[in-house]
Amino acid sequence: MSSPCVRSLLTAGLFALAPMVWAAGPAAVTVGDAYARAVPPGQPNSGVFMTLTNDSTQARALVAARSPAAETVELHTHTNDGGVMRMRKIERIEIPAGGSVQLKPGGLHVMLIGLNGDLPPGGTVALELSFDDGSRTQVQAPVRTIETTPKAH
Repeated sequence: MSSPCVRSLLTAGLFALAPMVWAAGPAAVTVGDAYARAVPPGQPNSGVFMTLTNDSTQARALVAARSPAAETVELHTHTNDGGVMRMRKIERIEIPAGGSVQLKPGGLHVMLIGLNGDLPPGGTVALELSFDDGSRTQVQAPVRTIETTPKAH
């Protein structure tokens, strides 16, 4: 028979583990059409784009991202500063309840800074997304060539 002290320690241990179990559960946010921008050899930075869909009844937010492909990974947006488009770091990307947010070139995106290697078309970028509810999602984003000017028809 266990002593009250041992039972208290076991109970405390289970409560301490509860947040970790919750964080490891399924995320309410799903990721669609993720891809990374192909860059020429030696280019130090790139971006990752996707659609984030929130299937829950509560608003969610993407609050961080990590990738072995880069030294630093940041959430970014573009702003118009006196007619000049500038990228800036943001702390979170809001995803409304029952809605979705598109991360795309010229808008919200995940920035890969200090690439650890080349990103040629046809490769993949591993990415871990972290959300405000503690959940995390693993993403394998194919590397694509992204045209910066529209094609003439």
